[in-house]
Amino acid sequence: MKLLNKRNKNYIQILELFTEESWLENKKNYNKNISVIFSGKKNEVFIDAKEESITYFIGFGKSDLQNFEFQQVATKFSQGYKKNFQAVPTLILADFIIEKQFEEFVKGLFLGTYNYPFEKNHPFWNEKFEFHFGNLSQKKLDNILSRADAICEGQTACQDWLNKPANLKKPDAVNTYLKNLAKKNQLKYTVFNRKKCKELGLGAFLSVNQGSAYDAAFTILEYKTTVKSAKTFGLVGKCVLFDTGGISIKGSDNMHYMKSDMGGATAVIGALIYASQMKLPINITAILPITDNTVSENAYLPSDVITAYNGKTIEVLNTDAEGRMTLADGLSYMSKNYKTDVLIDLATLTGSSVRMFGDTCGAMFSNNEDLKNLLIKTGDKTNQRLWNLPLWNIWKDDFKSDVADFKNISMKPIGDCIIAAKFLEEFIEGHKNWAHLDIAGVAFGNVGYAKDKAATGYGVQLLVDLIENYH
Repeated sequence: MKLLNKRNKNYIQILELFTEESWLENKKNYNKNISVIFSGKKNEVFIDAKEESITYFIGFGKSDLQNFEFQQVATKFSQGYKKNFQAVPTLILADFIIEKQFEEFVKGLFLGTYNYPFEKNHPFWNEKFEFHFGNLSQKKLDNILSRADAICEGQTACQDWLNKPANLKKPDAVNTYLKNLAKKNQLKYTVFNRKKCKELGLGAFLSVNQGSAYDAAFTILEYKTTVKSAKTFGLVGKCVLFDTGGISIKGSDNMHYMKSDMGGATAVIGALIYASQMKLPINITAILPITDNTVSENAYLPSDVITAYNGKTIEVLNTDAEGRMTLADGLSYMSKNYKTDVLIDLATLTGSSVRMFGDTCGAMFSNNEDLKNLLIKTGDKTNQRLWNLPLWNIWKDDFKSDVADFKNISMKPIGDCIIAAKFLEEFIEGHKNWAHLDIAGVAFGNVGYAKDKAATGYGVQLLVDLIENYH
């Protein structure tokens, strides 16, 4: 696709964008009957089909829009009308729109073409397809296109891996993908199998993997900039490919959704793709502890006592609290072996966070006031919202163990997402700038492109915006 600052005499396909206010100002220039049907309200679409052209009137609502709303409206429009688009030069008209808003609009048009399995076969992805927009310079349009392309590359990869059925995302398939991704984007790729993990003492991660028919894959991806004294981000993504709950097995009714239990990892992968494509002046070290959590004669058992990578011992009360086991080793391995300015872990971790927030936001925990405020601000800006919850030490009493340093769960029916965060805090090795994001309710849910619940792409744009604007 091309974004060009040009204007032909005639167009077969036109997109005209209006706020309610801009429509009021301009409606006198159009057939008066259009106002009976169209008023510029948010997500309103009117199609004016003439003999020689089709014009789509797209409403954005009130003019005090936030930037993310331009992406929202464009995504919904693209999802609804993508089958109708012709592969012809297309004019976009919008007098009120500024550069950042137009960038969000273009991203939304791209992202609205997504469905599973994703292939770039829509006209928008055709190299010859042209959008003509006269309000911005060609240089600005080129920059918008490269950013939109990179974000879509990252987010569609995130969505595709989360949507894949369990039989198509065994550890070897994921690792082949990551190996190729590393090669393509000049990332350093390291993987530890079960034998190597044992040697290193990654006991908490291995306890989850021991019930699996598939080898462990504790995977490290590193993106490095050539810019000196650049900030380094440590990202740990929960990567449980399928979660049966293990011996503490889940109910069968919604177990098919447990293919989504790698939502933290896919957000990290999406951010890595963007950072490397845009050659961002930062460093990223990403750890993805890859395994499934299954039932077998070798599976770890409730009452097992496990020694984690940092030497702390964990009494397993529930094998379905496996995400925090894999993350514990991911966090302590990162903290002990890499110097990072910011440490963030993301995980589809607890039903507790879903019961609390539904699909409105992720639960956030942080030991750093500045990082906490920045994440809230970034969440509001990208519409991938977060809400801060406490890390008070009073919660530590709930997971003290008689036979180990900690239990992996409190048996109380309250506050499990807070217990999980306090548990993880024991494995950050005193890192002063850490945040834990529990994204269980927002990574997978109701979407415009699928009948059933599916991947939302949550986390990619949140991380990208945070990393790109971090000082």
